[in-house]
Amino acid sequence: MKITALFVLKCNATTTTDGSDPLILANATDVSQFGYFQRSSVREFIVFIARTVAKRTPQGQRQSVQHEEYKVHAYNRNGLCALGVMDDHYPVRSAFSLLNKVMDEYQKSFGESWRTVDKDSTQSWPFLDEALIKFQDPHEADKLLKIQKDLDETKIILHQTIESVLARGEKLDSLVEKSSDLSAASQMFYKQAKQTNQCCTVL
Repeated sequence: MKITALFVLKCNATTTTDGSDPLILANATDVSQFGYFQRSSVREFIVFIARTVAKRTPQGQRQSVQHEEYKVHAYNRNGLCALGVMDDHYPVRSAFSLLNKVMDEYQKSFGESWRTVDKDSTQSWPFLDEALIKFQDPHEADKLLKIQKDLDETKIILHQTIESVLARGEKLDSLVEKSSDLSAASQMFYKQAKQTNQCCTVL
């Protein structure tokens, strides 16, 4: 069981309709399980996938999106979105209790200042880096479940593929081509991995 990345993003109410991308407020990533030369491309793909799923997570909704052997879990609370990229074995309830905690801590630390953010933040947030390490063990996240009563109130929507979360007519390949998160090298890496059916090594 592994958490590869945790994000906090700002998702405007109009993000899904006006085409604007969510803004990254904080992120922590661990790509140590990938080969050294793949890591920068993998990091870019994680950001791309995070924005793609966050953008398509309506306010008040929790959803899990399967992508190869990974699940991307997202929770949008009034435009503040917490998102985790985890392997398929990480329990869903544990994942969402962690995302709940991340949002609570973010709002405790930064209040409503995120509402005025207009570009990606590059500032590190120590809590998220620590959470990425501490909550590799889902039992740590399970301890949070005892405190959080509202998890059962919101239904978790599970998507079998990342394509199923895209709008009608949208294709992952064309989003990859248009993405400003992906360098030309990462786009080429994605295409080559797809051709050799090794997307799972990229994410």
